[in-house]
Amino acid sequence: MTYWALNAIFLGVVAILILVSVVRRRAPRWPAVALTMAVLLVMTAVFDNVMIGIGLVAYEPTLISGAFIGIAPLEDFAYAIAAVLALPALWTLLGRTDSRHIDLPEAHEARYDVTEREAGR
Repeated sequence: MTYWALNAIFLGVVAILILVSVVRRRAPRWPAVALTMAVLLVMTAVFDNVMIGIGLVAYEPTLISGAFIGIAPLEDFAYAIAAVLALPALWTLLGRTDSRHIDLPEAHEARYDVTEREAGR
């Protein structure tokens, strides 16, 4: 199995996760995702090149595409992309709802008590 085939599996799962997140809850904040992705891709380029350069990691030449950023194969960047896209989708799907949008009597009472105490000062 080539690295691109392995990446396709991970990126396919991430794509499904994003679709479910958008349909069930809401879309991630795309400008924040884009900024995070830019920073992480630059960091991945730097540190992957260092790790490969010092011999910490090596790749089977027959399993990579031959496209490189420095000495890092392009396939290495798919994991950073998957992480940046999957984490906000998971956060959205698994996160709790915002308590400001839930009408709980206890929440109103607590706010009323705090307001009364502050007014009494």
